[in-house]
Amino acid sequence: DVLDPERLIQCPLVKHHRIRARRFPYHLVKCKESNPEIAKKLATCPFNARHLVPQNDLSDHIMKCNDKAFMEQDVVSRSCEPPEEQLNNGSTWQAPPCDEDWETELLEGPESTFVWS
Repeated sequence: DVLDPERLIQCPLVKHHRIRARRFPYHLVKCKESNPEIAKKLATCPFNARHLVPQNDLSDHIMKCNDKAFMEQDVVSRSCEPPEEQLNNGSTWQAPPCDEDWETELLEGPESTFVWS
């Protein structure tokens, strides 16, 4: 199961490293620091920072990346929303109804008068 935090994932830097999915982002940071020469040869996927691929294979990876679909779906859903300028210029927000009536409360008289001294 892809969403299982306990599943083991192979490290893209050191192939014999197998890490639990929940610890994988932390491992990548440490492993990059420990293996700077290997890390230089890898590129990070623009759709998922957990995807490290050889620099020469990055364009291929981008074309096939499963996370690309999520990004495209997000872009499409945002394009269906009204533009930011339209929201700022013609806001349709209305204040909720207020149950307070200060004039009536004033006529009824306060239970205790506040005096600023």
